[in-house]
Amino acid sequence: MPANHLSRHTQQVLTVAQGKAQSAGPAADPSIARSWLRCLEDYHLDPALTMAPTVLEHARVLECRERLQQVLEIASGEMSSLHQQLSGSGHAVLLTDARGVILNSVTAAAERKTFERAGLWLGADWSEACEGTNGIGTCLIERQALTIHQDEHFRGRHTGLTCSASPVFDSQGDLLAVLDVSSARHEVSRQSQFHTMALVNLSAKMIESCYFLRRFEGQWLLRFHLQAEYVGLFSEGLLAFDGDGRISAVNQSAMNLLGRTRANLLGQPVEAFFDCRLDELLGRASPQPSASWPLRARNGRALFAMLRGVPRSVPMPIARPTLAGPAVAAPSLCLGDAALQSDFRRALRVFERDVPLLINGETGSGKEAFAKAVHQASSRADKAFVALNCAAIPETLIESELFGYRGGSFTGARKEGMRGKLQQADGGTLFLDEIGDMPLALQTRLLRVLEDRLVVPIGGEPQEVNVRIISATHRELGERVQAGTFREDLFYRLNGLVLNLPSLRARTDRLELLEHLLAEEARGQNIYLEDSARQALLDYAWPGNVRQLRNVLRTLTALCEDDCVRLADLPLEIRQALPQASEHETNSASPLEDAERSALLAALEGQRWHMTRAAEQLGISRNTLYRKLRKHAIARDQHT
Repeated sequence: MPANHLSRHTQQVLTVAQGKAQSAGPAADPSIARSWLRCLEDYHLDPALTMAPTVLEHARVLECRERLQQVLEIASGEMSSLHQQLSGSGHAVLLTDARGVILNSVTAAAERKTFERAGLWLGADWSEACEGTNGIGTCLIERQALTIHQDEHFRGRHTGLTCSASPVFDSQGDLLAVLDVSSARHEVSRQSQFHTMALVNLSAKMIESCYFLRRFEGQWLLRFHLQAEYVGLFSEGLLAFDGDGRISAVNQSAMNLLGRTRANLLGQPVEAFFDCRLDELLGRASPQPSASWPLRARNGRALFAMLRGVPRSVPMPIARPTLAGPAVAAPSLCLGDAALQSDFRRALRVFERDVPLLINGETGSGKEAFAKAVHQASSRADKAFVALNCAAIPETLIESELFGYRGGSFTGARKEGMRGKLQQADGGTLFLDEIGDMPLALQTRLLRVLEDRLVVPIGGEPQEVNVRIISATHRELGERVQAGTFREDLFYRLNGLVLNLPSLRARTDRLELLEHLLAEEARGQNIYLEDSARQALLDYAWPGNVRQLRNVLRTLTALCEDDCVRLADLPLEIRQALPQASEHETNSASPLEDAERSALLAALEGQRWHMTRAAEQLGISRNTLYRKLRKHAIARDQHT
């Protein structure tokens, strides 16, 4: 950073400390001015200091990741989807814990060094007390979605960044994590970040909902909304209660819809808030509900609801119902393609004989879904399926993640130690995704485990493991063997049966797969694809394969308001791929425009159409909110 820019920025920050109000510049925003004052007066930070952020030691990062393991698992797919929706280039998608420590990152491989130079390392502490005003740290303090754009950062070294962050809360209203998108591009305008912020907020709400569903899969779960088509989407109310009908958890949408605080709801009988007896409510339960039904709240609101659980008319061996798995469970496999079906049968036969599988395929082609389906169809279905992405974990952490460590084996290690993925998969299946990116030293240790059936944690003694291995890669391992970056003996140990998953564009069951994924993403909603829209989806090349198709369908079903998806509803890049003659039909908004509209509706519904509070939640002025509503033709009488 040029010295004169750093000097100007430092002087600008210090004028705030001198009590001088600013009518222009970053500190004209009261929230930025308050944050700068905290940095100066509470944290005693120096805006001109250029030192790199504090990075936690190896053991503490592992400990933080383990504490947040369930959230990390849920967030992983949403982060990849978000990165893809932002067109990837120039963005880093980050997840931190409630203290601001970065625990996961999704970036393009070619841009990783750029973001690391900016201080966005795994394990870096981006709390406001450490790094001053920034998207992550200030979001933690303000507990709301916000954007910190370039010169709004406190430290001069961070003024090249633009960060949009949204909090992720648990069912008790406590902060779980922060989801952040950071850009290091200088040409990014603050106004353009409204679109990014809408997507970040949407993804954070999806993570919250999925976490809630998984956290309370052992209890009755009531899902409700003012409109039937919104039940099952991220803006729905979620309420968990036990076998006695006592409420154990609610999300923010449920509180808004019922007009009650969390303290008023927790521990109370569910009958107190709905015009329905408990036995009537439980009689409507279903392990996998697919249709909503009318339910009136005691406050007079007409709602639509679904109840996940086993209906009371069905005999139950225990007091609490055994529920179906959460919506975030691994998708079932579509095997309409004859070659894929044959490969699945072959894979299952050799897997039962303890022959390792090596799955080749393009990114997003469904390698993990295929591996999990093999595990679930095998005799090990009731044992653990543990996945490790060798490319997603830094080399400094992957050894501990895979092999675990004994307590006290290195500085900062927990005294009770940590079980590695191999031990967690004991008796079941270990899926090693992107095996071609495993460091050479670990390849040697993995080969020894496969040969001896013994795992040696860092600093520990050998322990027996009974684990079957499925590996996957989008790289050509033979070429990596020739280049000396992959051990030849390990290559031949892993490729007991080599399977090549077809890309989506090469599959013969595209129509069946499309309908299969649409039904999964619709979650019981009866979504109809107009013929022209269906054909456009079938004809598209899908460079991101099944993962990209699923993401597009998830967005389409979330935004569908009349149960029909039309050609104009499809993302711009799909409509632009149509023959030129059809271009006049493609005048709809981009995916970011759609996400902006969805974020506006979610904020308005969450704040019961109170414009001032909705504008504050979105981080914009009331005038900007009204302008956005006119732009998207949103009117209250259409949505209440």
